[in-house]
Amino acid sequence: MNFCVLTLFPHLIEAGLGESIFARARQKGLIALQTVDIRDYTSDPHRRVDDYTYGGGAGMLMQAQPVYDAWKEAVGSFEKKPRTIYVTPQGRVFDQKLARNLAQEENLVILCGHYEGIDERVLDEIVTDRISIGDYVLTGGELAAMVIMDAVARLVPGVLHNEESAQTESFDNDLLEYPQYTRPEHWHDKEVPQVLLTGDHKKISAWRLEQSKERTRNVRPDLYARYEERQNVIAWLSRKKKHHIHMMELLKRGLGEVLCFHPLDGALLLEKGGAVMLTCTDTAAGERLLDRCPVDLSGRLFCVCLREIIPVLYERYHLTEARGCYQAYYTQGVPLTVPKDFNIRRLDVSFAEEIFAEYHELVTLEELKERLKARAMYGAFVTSEQGEEKLAGFIGTHSEGALGMLQVRPQYRGHGIGAALESFLINQALTRGEIPFGHIFEGNEASLRLQKKLKLNVTDVVLWWVS
Repeated sequence: MNFCVLTLFPHLIEAGLGESIFARARQKGLIALQTVDIRDYTSDPHRRVDDYTYGGGAGMLMQAQPVYDAWKEAVGSFEKKPRTIYVTPQGRVFDQKLARNLAQEENLVILCGHYEGIDERVLDEIVTDRISIGDYVLTGGELAAMVIMDAVARLVPGVLHNEESAQTESFDNDLLEYPQYTRPEHWHDKEVPQVLLTGDHKKISAWRLEQSKERTRNVRPDLYARYEERQNVIAWLSRKKKHHIHMMELLKRGLGEVLCFHPLDGALLLEKGGAVMLTCTDTAAGERLLDRCPVDLSGRLFCVCLREIIPVLYERYHLTEARGCYQAYYTQGVPLTVPKDFNIRRLDVSFAEEIFAEYHELVTLEELKERLKARAMYGAFVTSEQGEEKLAGFIGTHSEGALGMLQVRPQYRGHGIGAALESFLINQALTRGEIPFGHIFEGNEASLRLQKKLKLNVTDVVLWWVS
């Protein structure tokens, strides 16, 4: 990810982000930071960029032209107009959801104001997002910019040493983080809670969840209300678990949000990659959910549990194709055996073209790159007689959490590589307390046989992906 900050004080940005995790990520090439001094683009001999406001009033205002020229110079090397953030008390309040959204961008420009602000005309021309970090006023936008960059950068794959940290912390699933403890066991007459010393991971997880719920209920009742809403939807979905395991896991993992829910009609969810998931009791109920949806669903991919709703989606959103699939999920909780004959490891974006040559019917090159950047794909490597390591097969996790993109190259088939890859990914999900699941398109008999071989439950209910 590339950050570019337009500021009057570039040294403040460089100093503030010159240490710790952000600095190490820059050294590794995971993120880049460019600072642009707006004063370099003024025609004033004294490098002034401010002037009096029309209509009178206290204070000075940053002029439009220096800001515009600095922005134009900074973004000139980008292929397309980048997302440009103006940090201002008048903006949308920054939160973890917005941080995750911004982390999907390749380039971010942040504009830091001073004095009484910036001429509105240049803001209208270059700014895409106005963001506030809270209901208070700072002397300049630099501190707010650094807060945003720190929160976003830590979500870039590879930045955090512990990759699970960004997924299991405060605000995920609308719960604040549980209290944590380290050595010594006894300190100032205070003890580490006994449950944490038992080694019983099931009891520890239950204790942590209760602590998170209690803390959130007491400190952030607004967040807790959202959590309760999600739990109500999960409970409703669980009445037909084999129909809805994909939607339940989406909500449990914090990978999506509830757009609309009614216990007599059904549920409409939006996953973070943009796909829509709909389950409804009948066609009329589905139409009511779509009518009440607060966002525009045009052009999106749908996953629906009721075949009869497909013509409605065709007409409303100009969709043209529907493909049926079975759902497979693993509920035994026992890790599967992964043969040691293959070297299975995470793939990076350098493998995009090689993977796309083998697997391009159901995914675009850009979608593959997105999953690789998200560190969500793995490959099995074998060593040739000449000692050269070759990619024999690969697998990944889609943005909604489903296992997929499993492919073994023809010359390596029949050696258990597909089973090894899927077992590896299933075991990873089990360590996170998730229920692994995947979708198998109708007619893919080889994949269905593999699911049954690995003891996954395969539903006799067909889901439909509509595009």
